Amino acid sequence: MPIKECMQTVSPVISPFRLLIGTLWSHRWFALAVLVIMFAAGITGLRLLLGPEIVVEQVKRANLVKTVVASGHFETPFRVEIGSQMTGVVTEVLVDEGEHVLSGQELIHLDAREIKAAVVQSQGALAQAEARLKQLNELTLPAAREALAQAKASLLESQNTFDRTSSLFKSGFSPNSALDEAQKNLDVAKAQVRSAELQVFTASPGGSDYVVAETQVNQARANLEASQSRLAYTTITAPRDGVLISRNVEKGSVVQAGKALLVLAPNGISQLVIGIDERNLGLIELGEPALASADAFPEQKFEGKVSYINPSVDITRASVEVKLNVEQPPTFLRQDMTVSVDIEVGRRDNVTVLGTRFVHDLQTETPWVLAAVNGRAVKRDVKVGLRGLNDVEITDGITLGDKIIPSLSGVISGQRIRAILP
Repeated sequence: MPIKECMQTVSPVISPFRLLIGTLWSHRWFALAVLVIMFAAGITGLRLLLGPEIVVEQVKRANLVKTVVASGHFETPFRVEIGSQMTGVVTEVLVDEGEHVLSGQELIHLDAREIKAAVVQSQGALAQAEARLKQLNELTLPAAREALAQAKASLLESQNTFDRTSSLFKSGFSPNSALDEAQKNLDVAKAQVRSAELQVFTASPGGSDYVVAETQVNQARANLEASQSRLAYTTITAPRDGVLISRNVEKGSVVQAGKALLVLAPNGISQLVIGIDERNLGLIELGEPALASADAFPEQKFEGKVSYINPSVDITRASVEVKLNVEQPPTFLRQDMTVSVDIEVGRRDNVTVLGTRFVHDLQTETPWVLAAVNGRAVKRDVKVGLRGLNDVEITDGITLGDKIIPSLSGVISGQRIRAILP
């Protein structure tokens, strides 16, 4: 057959196909919309058949910690107000606010010229009194004892003379005048002995002269100690190691006894003072550990321990004051700095843990969860233990590896789903 005849024979077959292509091309946007609708319908049908995709959480074991969160401030357990014990004029202030000082370090000097003169005067009075006492011991008492010995010797001689004269008088060999003279000499000798004995007694320890001299020494020594103490008061020193957090004195100021000039925060254990909502009072116990951070340095955590729970409740704030000891406070902490505290009130190690957002009716006595089992949501009653801020301990009802559906997912029990792990 000639080529021309063949072409004429095929042409009627191709024309309808070209006609279809031309028709589709001319209505291409409509055809595309139809295809999109068909595809969307297929996807919707598939989702209805298999269920929606739900991000689930797989049950795991972990350590669970329950905490009570509160805020407060940092301070030392007590503060020492440093003042003057006397009225005086400040001649020098040796420290600045915020400076770390050591026990015994000089802080303030007061004018001491008048007191120094009083000390010199007291030293002279003491030296004079001690010299008087020394004179009694080294001169007066030995002299009195020597006089007593001489008086006793004279008494003995006078007694012998009297005895001889009395014998002669009785024998008629001595006149009465001689006996009277001997008696007078004997009486004088006795009086001299008594006087010498008194001199020895008064000059001896316990005697009046000795007591007076000793009292004068003690009074002079006391006056000297008082003057020296007043002189010491003119130099105000640090009572213990710490940081000066306040200074209210300058050179030339006239200070009064008892007025606070400096405030010292002693070194040692420091405290965090916080307010706990009274609803959490039953969870707080002495000795419970805590983790704290200053608001100015939130990334730097430090440890504390509950040391005090106020027995009363602040009725205006419905809170309870709680104090925590910080044995090693970080160097960046400042007095009265604001801190946030997490007090550990419960801990469970290696237990079954689930996020609270996956548990239905958690605040009731019958909590439950939806588990993804073979493509469907299955309701399971559970028992809960320790409850943390974002997680809860599950003691019964689910096992390790179960996939749990979030409570706010909108899924109901028995619904077909497609579980997806995050």
